[in-house]
Amino acid sequence: MKGQNMDGSIQIYYGLGRGKTTAALGLGIRAAGVGKQVIMVQFLKSKHSDTLEFLKKLEPALQIFRFERSACGYEDLNPEERQEQVSNIKMALGYTRKVLDTGQCDLLILDEIFGLVDYGIITVDELKELLDVRNESMALILTGRHLPDEFRELADCIYCISTEKELSPEILQ
Repeated sequence: MKGQNMDGSIQIYYGLGRGKTTAALGLGIRAAGVGKQVIMVQFLKSKHSDTLEFLKKLEPALQIFRFERSACGYEDLNPEERQEQVSNIKMALGYTRKVLDTGQCDLLILDEIFGLVDYGIITVDELKELLDVRNESMALILTGRHLPDEFRELADCIYCISTEKELSPEILQ
């Protein structure tokens, strides 16, 4: 990309503040704008979003995939619903492995991937093994609330997003 070559880089956006997905998506749009193929796989997000419908207009240059089928977040699910979500997440991880293995895109965004570690859905070692199959020229952006220490050495750039002051919930909707 003009001004910022992301080829093969690993960028991480983490923290308790809002904006990690937005930052990753902004870089994805920027990459798509210069002819790169971008895929975003979102984990631990609810089933539907008005923003997601709008972003479909950017296909095929930027494609976003969500495999979860629940209308609410993972932490709000009962044990049976969580088990169903874990099955959907495993399908998403399988798709992610295929994208990494085949080099299907120039930039792969794994949104809330670290949340899978937080919830014990996958281990740090399993995530590292997944990322090991990537083509070295494929850029990665990883997001989540907490950054496992094991990923600090793998990353080229790490951004910690925190909130100093937040808008009222009415304004955010």
